[in-house]
Amino acid sequence: MAYDLKITGGTLYDGSGSQGFRGDLGIRDGKLVAVGDAPDTASQVIDAEGRAVSPGFIDLHTHYDAQVMWDGMLSISPWHGVTSVVVGNCGFGIAPTRKEHRNLMLRTLENVEGMDLDVLWEGLGDDWGFETFPEYLDAVDKRKPCINVAALFGHTPLRMYVMGEEATERTATDEEVNTMRRLVQEGMHAGAIGFATSKAPNHIGYDSRPVPSRLADFEEIRALCSAMGETNLGVVMASIGRGLFFKEMAALASDSGRPVCWAALLAGMSGPGSHRKMLDTVEQQQASGLQIVPQVLGRPLMFEFDLRDPFLFESLEALVPFGKLRTEGEKIEFWKSTENRDAFLKEAGDGLPPFKAQWADAEVSFHPTQPDLEGRKIRDLAQEQGSHPYDVMIGLGIETNLKARYRMAVVNTDEEAVAELLTSDHTVLGLSDAGAHASQLCDACFSTDLLERWVREKEILSLSRAIRLLTGRSADLYGISDRGYLREGLAADVTIFDPAAVGATPLRRIGDLPGGAERLVSDATGIDSVICNGQIIRQNGFDEIDPDRGGPGRTLRNGSAGN
Repeated sequence: MAYDLKITGGTLYDGSGSQGFRGDLGIRDGKLVAVGDAPDTASQVIDAEGRAVSPGFIDLHTHYDAQVMWDGMLSISPWHGVTSVVVGNCGFGIAPTRKEHRNLMLRTLENVEGMDLDVLWEGLGDDWGFETFPEYLDAVDKRKPCINVAALFGHTPLRMYVMGEEATERTATDEEVNTMRRLVQEGMHAGAIGFATSKAPNHIGYDSRPVPSRLADFEEIRALCSAMGETNLGVVMASIGRGLFFKEMAALASDSGRPVCWAALLAGMSGPGSHRKMLDTVEQQQASGLQIVPQVLGRPLMFEFDLRDPFLFESLEALVPFGKLRTEGEKIEFWKSTENRDAFLKEAGDGLPPFKAQWADAEVSFHPTQPDLEGRKIRDLAQEQGSHPYDVMIGLGIETNLKARYRMAVVNTDEEAVAELLTSDHTVLGLSDAGAHASQLCDACFSTDLLERWVREKEILSLSRAIRLLTGRSADLYGISDRGYLREGLAADVTIFDPAAVGATPLRRIGDLPGGAERLVSDATGIDSVICNGQIIRQNGFDEIDPDRGGPGRTLRNGSAGN
């Protein structure tokens, strides 16, 4: 029987971590029907000679919850070989959301995930087409994205839905917790891939309020995770913070009987060598039978910011008043204040909580009239001028009407430590944050960067192991049952690339968000073809379908397109 698509002559890496082998793939009706030997004819043939043929990459940590509604390609993920994404991470999302809470929810995303409020409103429009979480999943189905989407049920919109604005102010009553438990189970039965929450101290919402999940006591979190566990479905995704760390995650895993995946274990989080102590605890927990797995990233966590939206500083008490300011003039006056200067320096000093990065070592990444300053460190400019680094940073901002931008590596800069995390059997790849912080960072290229930096250049990972990290390992942990491997009967999600050329280019800034707003992107090199559910969606760096007309992506309900 003929195939719809046949891939010939490539080296097949099946996602298990096994060595690649030369073979062909046969695809029919969106499924892999022949792996290794595919003797029949095909309507379309891709010659993969000299190329690696892999399962489509999976990105477990994205924030495309809103973007999927206006960008069916979910760019830039498919550029880098990704065919499946998980949204709703850190407990954020846009469902369930009552109509009267929409502005508060979008302002929360604006602050905590660096999403431009005007972009969100223009992209989503006045009629979202959903209110509840099950309705959101149906809306994603209707949108017909070009790649697959799995959604975590987020604690922050859930709390807002049940408690209103008081979700940012207090703990929940027993009645409210019971209502949330019921909605979590409703969401799981509708197809959520898990439940997500956050206690991260840098997760600040509108008006400098903590995001709703941070107001939950542990018993509330425990009750909601247990409600998920009672369905025998899903994974707990936790962004760690005070009151939600190793001890608490152990209780969640034990009570729910479900895997717990947490964000994130990064080099230098609590000083040099701190990753090793945390990894030791991870290994001990897993050895005791608890499936508690940290997300790791192969790139430095590099943020770009300006003084209109100083995301990195928003966990400081000194910045609480700033979070309530809306106009450029008000913000400039804030930065001019000697009182605010003193409060900032008293709290932050040289280090920047929670990661203790030295903000004075940030580089100027953009200056509208003095491009010669770009790439220069604030600290060096201050030394040359006989000034304080704070005054240089603020001065550059004020003189450019807050248009000057700065770039700072926060954590994950120690490559030996990062290598240890990537090669551990106890971690999973995550934290790309694709779809969030669009003007501040871009790690959606994590997959091609991994293949370029850690496989080809540093030879720390074998190609087969790296592909497993990008595919089968993620699928296994999150219960994505119908993809992640090259096996007969599974979905035909396939990425074809040149191991000698695959990589990610330096970041560039483009203005293609709704309303022309800017974002940072990285282009991919060496990605030949990206196939989702048997259909070619990208080839040689170009989209092969019109995402506005709908694509082959599926909503992965409980981790599968078949449920």
